[in-house]
Order: sequence, then structure tokens, then C-alpha cells
Amino acid sequence: MRQIVTFLWFLTIICSTFNIRDVNAKEPPATLQIGIKYRIPEGSCYKMTKDGDSISVHYTGFLFEDGKEFDSSLPRGEPFTFTLGVGQVIKGWDQGLRGMCIGEKRKLIIPSHLAYGTRGSPPVIP
Repeated sequence: MRQIVTFLWFLTIICSTFNIRDVNAKEPPATLQIGIKYRIPEGSCYKMTKDGDSISVHYTGFLFEDGKEFDSSLPRGEPFTFTLGVGQVIKGWDQGLRGMCIGEKRKLIIPSHLAYGTRGSPPVIP
């Protein structure tokens, strides 16, 4: 049976235009940050995601630096399906989506080393 887990995620990218001398600039995180946006009521979660599970997710990705949306499954109307924990997606997703319940929503802030690294994914992700 196909189960859909819905979540929101943010992708952290350190861009070459990021001004590290600006003391008011918000520093990108060095570690994965997982926020629970919607938690399934206690006793209602009968199966949590684990490595090897095929999961389907809706997502929207934003750049850390300027908040610009760079991708979303929502306009396509089809969730993205992949196998968790086998390297089909960026490491931040493999780590950040473990232990989710069906219907839970999460916000992931993913440092670049758990995403696309210094090479980015041009032209959309610097």
C-alpha cells in the first residue's frame, strides 16, 4: 500500500554572494535542523518511517540566503516517491525524514554539506 507523508523542507545553501562580514546576516546552520510543523496525535502513529521504506512526500524547497523558492511538488500535483536511507535523495532528506508518521509535516533546514555541497545544482541552486 502506498503511504503519503507530507512535509515542508528548507534547503540551506551557502552562496558565493553570502556576505560573511555583515554582522546582522543570519548564519546558515552547520547541522541539520528538524522542526515538527504538524505532529500526529499520540497513539495515532502506527508506523514510523525507517530506512528501506518507500515514501511519498510533497515538498517545497527554498534557498536559505534569500528565501527564494526553487522547487515544489505541489504545482505538479504528484508527490515525490523514493526509498528512504539508500542515497536516492540528498543526505538531509534521508536523515530528516526518518521517524515520521503518515500525515506529519516537518520543516528541514539542511546545511550545504548534507545537500548539494559547494557545487550546488546550477542554475537554480547556487
